[in-house]
Amino acid sequence: MAVKGENPVKKINVEQLDKKEIEKRGIQSWGIWEKEPSEFDWSYIKEEHCYIIEGRADIETENGIMEIKQGDYLIFPMGLNCRWKVTERIKKYYDFK
Repeated sequence: MAVKGENPVKKINVEQLDKKEIEKRGIQSWGIWEKEPSEFDWSYIKEEHCYIIEGRADIETENGIMEIKQGDYLIFPMGLNCRWKVTERIKKYYDFK
C-alpha cells in the first residue's frame, strides 16, 4: 500500500511471447520505431507496449539498469522516466494504450 504523498515505483514489465500470442495481440500491425546506437532521456506520458524485433538497449530507471533485446515484450508504465542507451541498432513494434 502506498503512503500518502509517496510516489509508487514505476516498473517495466517484460515477458516472452510465442508466435501465436504475437498474432493474437496484433503486434505486427503496430507502428515501427528504429534507432541507431545512442543515449537519450525519455518520459512516458502514456503506457507503451512494445515488442523488440531486433537489437539491444539498456534502460536505466530509479530501479536500476535493465537490458532489453530481441524477443522481449515490454510494458513501459505511464509516468516512467528513464534513460535509453541503445547498444545495438534497435527496431521495435510499439503501441500506446
